Amino acid sequence: MAMSNPYQTYQNNSVTTASPGELTLMLYNGCLKFTHLAKTAIKQKNIEEKNQNILKAQNIIQELMVTLNMDQEVSKNMMSLYDYIHRQLIQANINNDIAILEEVEGFVTEFRDTWKQVIQLNRKQQYGTQGGQA
Repeated sequence: MAMSNPYQTYQNNSVTTASPGELTLMLYNGCLKFTHLAKTAIKQKNIEEKNQNILKAQNIIQELMVTLNMDQEVSKNMMSLYDYIHRQLIQANINNDIAILEEVEGFVTEFRDTWKQVIQLNRKQQYGTQGGQA
């Protein structure tokens, strides 16, 4: 049996062993990657690549939408924001609009950074020192 690509094996393992919080972080990072690639494609007038990358970003936003727990008030707010981002991605794709993609990147970067802080705080609470010290 031939050895598979070691990088691909690592990628597969990192996804299959990630916690739900880490998976969400990966989704945010993926969305940022694809919006960046779409901006580059627009600048290079590569419409097919732009379309593919924006569609990938849209798919990630849709995945984030379906994973929300709508029993939580914050999820209702996030759903509205995700819906807005999704509609903006459609407009960016139709109009080849880099400014819209930059707006999307701003939102997603803020979500990612906040989520990263939540993961870190959760880890501190889980594995931190006993006795109320931070």
